[in-house]
Amino acid sequence: MRLYVTGGRQKTRIFKREEEWNVYERALLLEVDPDKGTAETRLDYQSPPEACADGSPSILFKTGTLEGGKLYLCTSTEVLIYQVPEFKRAGYVSLPCFNDLHHVTPGTNGSLLAASTGLDLVVEFTAEGKVLREWNVLGEDPWRRFSKKVDYRKVLTTKPHLSHPNFVFMTGEDVWVTRFNQKDALCLTLPAKRIAIDLEKPHDGQPFNGKLYFTTVDGRVVIGDLGKLEVTEVIDLNPIDNPSGALLGWCRGLYVVDERHAWVGFTRVRKTKFKENIAWVKHAFRDTERPTHIALYDLRERRLLKEVDLEKHGLNVVFSLHPVPAR
Repeated sequence: MRLYVTGGRQKTRIFKREEEWNVYERALLLEVDPDKGTAETRLDYQSPPEACADGSPSILFKTGTLEGGKLYLCTSTEVLIYQVPEFKRAGYVSLPCFNDLHHVTPGTNGSLLAASTGLDLVVEFTAEGKVLREWNVLGEDPWRRFSKKVDYRKVLTTKPHLSHPNFVFMTGEDVWVTRFNQKDALCLTLPAKRIAIDLEKPHDGQPFNGKLYFTTVDGRVVIGDLGKLEVTEVIDLNPIDNPSGALLGWCRGLYVVDERHAWVGFTRVRKTKFKENIAWVKHAFRDTERPTHIALYDLRERRLLKEVDLEKHGLNVVFSLHPVPAR
């Protein structure tokens, strides 16, 4: 099985005080063959000046969705749609309310849903860019703290965020989102529905066979029950085939192959002034940090089956993982 992996390439020179919104120079999508340990760059992209902040903004692909032969991708300020496997562009949307986008996915009736993380917002919009619905993920008026008159694509960062929504998904007609700071998954259309993830901060997720799978940034896979609205299983990846106790990395991307196997993405941890985001790291900055990589795990037997170092292929941050469709 080959995988599409989204992320970005780090700038050659990085100053100590630079944060994630300054660090990455190009958005990359690799097609990785884990069996051979090889990778081919399928997309190498840079946002146009009108769609990003002035100065030195990061350009990278965040978390996407593969559905119906189309790959839905996002940079921090844009949504791009590609027909795969030929990678012919099939759509593009960039809206003033897009700031630090973290995920895009198809909604219902041809709409799209995106987590505009910088505004603590989930936006539903058409492929032509018409906004249909907006949810502040804390239940507030979406524009109480922000202004519709501002083009937030031109704002480098709005941190610190109150919620930091990461991943949007649907169950039937209902829209859900993972909330980083609240450590949960919340149903935006029926807010009484919530799954607490009282471990570490969650990032990505994937509905699979009636269950919900999530990653937490400290290297765990969390399985939730949609009917019971609770976590039913936690798999800690840190002690699995890791005798040195090395820091696996910032755990984010997830592709559930089946109920037993899952690919997980890890990004090398960088120092940041936002220490609350990496409070889980113990003895993080030492020689045993792991490079940015993806790894295949047997979740049932708690075994590492395969891994691929992505840094040697030019990818320094990884967001999402998707199976390459059969040609």
